[in-house]
Amino acid sequence: MHRLIEKGLMFGNLVRVDSPVLVERYNRALMHLCGKQTALDVFHIDISGYSPEVGDELGDDLYLNHQGVNRQFILLTTDQVTAPLLNAKFSTSRSILRQFIMENQAQLFALTTRDAVAGELVNSVYLSDTPARLFDIRKVRVEADTTSGTVADAEKLGQMINRFKTEDDAWHNDVLIAQMIGMAKKTGDVMRNPVRLKRMEFSQDNFWTDHFGGIYVFRSVPHPAAIVGGDRLDDLPIPYTFTLDDRSAIAKFLKLNDLTESVIKARGIDASAILRQKMDFIVMSVAADMGADLTRATRRDLRRLGQQYARDLPQEWQGLAALVRWAEDDGPWPKITSEHPAYFYTLRAKPHADADLVNRLLAELSPLDIRQLFICHKELFYRSYAHWPDEKKDYVVDFLAREYQVDKAGARAELFGHEAAMEEPEARPRADLITRVGPWGAVGRRR
Repeated sequence: MHRLIEKGLMFGNLVRVDSPVLVERYNRALMHLCGKQTALDVFHIDISGYSPEVGDELGDDLYLNHQGVNRQFILLTTDQVTAPLLNAKFSTSRSILRQFIMENQAQLFALTTRDAVAGELVNSVYLSDTPARLFDIRKVRVEADTTSGTVADAEKLGQMINRFKTEDDAWHNDVLIAQMIGMAKKTGDVMRNPVRLKRMEFSQDNFWTDHFGGIYVFRSVPHPAAIVGGDRLDDLPIPYTFTLDDRSAIAKFLKLNDLTESVIKARGIDASAILRQKMDFIVMSVAADMGADLTRATRRDLRRLGQQYARDLPQEWQGLAALVRWAEDDGPWPKITSEHPAYFYTLRAKPHADADLVNRLLAELSPLDIRQLFICHKELFYRSYAHWPDEKKDYVVDFLAREYQVDKAGARAELFGHEAAMEEPEARPRADLITRVGPWGAVGRRR
């Protein structure tokens, strides 16, 4: 994973915590949430306040995500809004946290100048012991306050002020006045500077969860279904359940709900270029398995390797090549059914509210397209990367750093035709993390 970290493709854009004041606030919040503390004086945090170094120190990558269901968070600065979310168990968690921070930015900025804000993404499920239990999650509510309870105290002070203004004998109520003065010393002037966080609640109808091998849940579409990434799951409270091997059923599901469109027929893009890039990735994967040298391989190099390993190119490549011949050379229209290995490589999500979720599913169904896998399904990308040969790792890192990161927005617009919210913000190389972070988390210095 060191290659990814060096290029800012993993643990990029985390927020560095290195001041004694912030470390002390973090520990106070950590103790408040889960009764733990860190002895580290320098570490990095994601949008939720999770730190891979602290996770390694505590021996618990879920120290802010007990049972992987109710995500807790620690905000030291509103700068965390641009950070990624590590170890995500639900596809909606980062967008919820990001929206919460943005909607309350002014209030959170004021609060975090004095204390850490600790909170939780709360739902009615506390244990993910069965797949069916995950379907009980309908809404996610954000609860947050400083570790000293500033927001709650401000609300109490506001109620006291209203009482003071409305009760006839309030001017003579020495106890009430003393309570107001004491509370104001902790909260400040809540009349001029109100301390109030918006109460935010989010529907959880369509989502992906990492539990039980990965499950895609689509409940608010005309024809609801669940698609599971592992073994078949029975008795789920939804009309239809498919596995990733049920290709025809998934294709029909996507079509009935009007969730996808064909890349080759999409308007305003160079479909042939997109398909050729996917073909290059497939050639690269085959060549890497054969031990070929892919150091800074160009498109011309990949074309030569494709010719060299022509007999080994899989059906995914053959199907995409037939589409390109139709598009560029007036070749016959290739009949690529949903059972053809190339089928899902030819699709992308239509621009709708669940486009991110659909593109994540398509990435899992077309894993040889390493660019889409990296953009849309980072969890699967990192797991897959760990088992690739070094030749493939070198090429993928070089390609993503050299050709993708230089124009992320342009690449996403070309690939998906709309702003892809699943994409993390601009990542910066984190050379200082190399000594701390190992293949799946921090393995750095302990105190």
